Amino acid sequence: VKREIRRRLQFVEYAKVHFISALHGTGVGELYGSIDKAYVSANMKVSASLLTRYLEDAVAAHQPPSIHGRRIKLRYAHFGGTNPPSIIIHGNKTDRVPDSYRRYLENSFRKALKLVGTPVRITFKSGDNPYETRKGKLTPRQEFTKKRLDKRKGSH
Repeated sequence: VKREIRRRLQFVEYAKVHFISALHGTGVGELYGSIDKAYVSANMKVSASLLTRYLEDAVAAHQPPSIHGRRIKLRYAHFGGTNPPSIIIHGNKTDRVPDSYRRYLENSFRKALKLVGTPVRITFKSGDNPYETRKGKLTPRQEFTKKRLDKRKGSH
C-alpha cells in the first residue's frame, strides 16, 4: 500500500507522506511537525535580490534551451505572494520556456529556499518590444543596396 501511494503521488515530491491510523491513533504526533514546517514554508517571504541570485545560480548550472536559435534570457526574479509561494521571473522570450525547465526552476528554488510541503508557483513575464509596430526606415546606403539587388533579381 505504501509503495502504491508513493508511486501514484510521485508528482508531489515536495510533500512528505505520513501514514496514520484512525483506529489506533498512531502516527498523528509526527503529522503536526510537518504541518508546522509546511505552514512556515508556505508563508515565507524572500527578498528580490536573494531570488535573483538563486535564479542566476540555477541558470549558470543549467542554461535554458534555445528556441529557433534564439536564447531565452531570464533577467531577474521577485516574490509574487505567499501560500503557495509565488515567484515572478522577468526576461526575454519567457512565453517559450518549456515545462521541463519550469519544473527545474521550481525544484531549484524549493531546494535553495528549503521549502517543505508546499508547491512553488512560477510565473514568467516578458517585456514588450517598443519597436514592434514601427517599420524600420532604410538608410541611403541600404536603399542603394536594395535597388541593386532588386535589379539583379529582375534580370534573372
